[in-house]
Amino acid sequence: MWFLETIKQSVLITGLVMMMMILIEYINVVSKGSLLIKLRNKPILQIFLSALLGIIPGCSGGFVVVSLYAHNLVSFGALVAMMIATVGDEAFFMLAMIPGTSLLLFAILFVLAVAAGFLTNKFVRKVPRLFGPDHCHFVAQEQDPGQKEDLYIWGNIRNHFNPLHWRRLILFLGLGLFFVSIALGFLEHDHHAHEHTIDHVFSERWINLVFAGLSLVTLLFTLFATNHFVDKHIWGHIVKHHFLKIFLWTFGTLLIIQLLMMNIDLNVWIRDKFWIVLPVAILVGIIPASGPHLIFVTLFASGTIPFSILLANSIVQDGHAGLPLLAETKKGFFIAKALKIVIAVAVAAAIQLIYSL
Repeated sequence: MWFLETIKQSVLITGLVMMMMILIEYINVVSKGSLLIKLRNKPILQIFLSALLGIIPGCSGGFVVVSLYAHNLVSFGALVAMMIATVGDEAFFMLAMIPGTSLLLFAILFVLAVAAGFLTNKFVRKVPRLFGPDHCHFVAQEQDPGQKEDLYIWGNIRNHFNPLHWRRLILFLGLGLFFVSIALGFLEHDHHAHEHTIDHVFSERWINLVFAGLSLVTLLFTLFATNHFVDKHIWGHIVKHHFLKIFLWTFGTLLIIQLLMMNIDLNVWIRDKFWIVLPVAILVGIIPASGPHLIFVTLFASGTIPFSILLANSIVQDGHAGLPLLAETKKGFFIAKALKIVIAVAVAAAIQLIYSL
């Protein structure tokens, strides 16, 4: 059962990341690169947008920012801002179990994320980039000499329908299966006992329905896009360079985490060794997955640990959003985590100091 759950989460994460990358590619082509290039030249907007996407419950907003960073369209500071703001799927449980505290926590994380983003851009100079500083992954002029557009707009569909060839057929079937799987709930997390606590507007079900709609839009765009766009942009840029790498890293990491969780009862361990709970919360926060961090939400809700511990864990962790980043740039992942650890320790220590006065 747990192995099937690991496969489901891996497929969901990989599918969402790939869908985001395809949508970003579409936006760039339709706007001829202008919208995303404008974002690339506005570091302040990048940070605020990344922090806002980060606080969206779940990991989907984080996947968007990682995709933008992988395309060299947002700064490393913006990436760090997203990673501080997001708490992954734990946000659903926080809203259900500790609604008042969760809103306060999200507000604090947003402020910290924005501040950290600015400081990172100002002081952290040697950051890992997938491309050179003057290179943008998107090139608006990448089209065939005889083509006026890479993507036919809706008004032209009737006159310019493109028959399926094998790459388009694979993409169409893959996106179709992904849409059906999300829409019918086949890829949702197995929340077991907590399942009844998250049936509200911010629940995973509602968020997944939104992304089911986006996947349907992506499917239709892919069906009616030109062969050039499908072959060069989607297949050549996204599928060949990212799909297998992201899936294997995601599956491998989740598999290792699941095996560790089956053999170590972290909940009991933390209760028995409370004096080292802060470093444990930070160490658990390094895990690039949603699930293990729920321990600290439960412990706080029961009054076992203070708010500073929950905040420290929330700062360091980023749910599943870190998995595609780990696949794209391991150095970037660990530098971002190191920065978050420093911030978490400083903030938790300051809160405890103020509380003890």
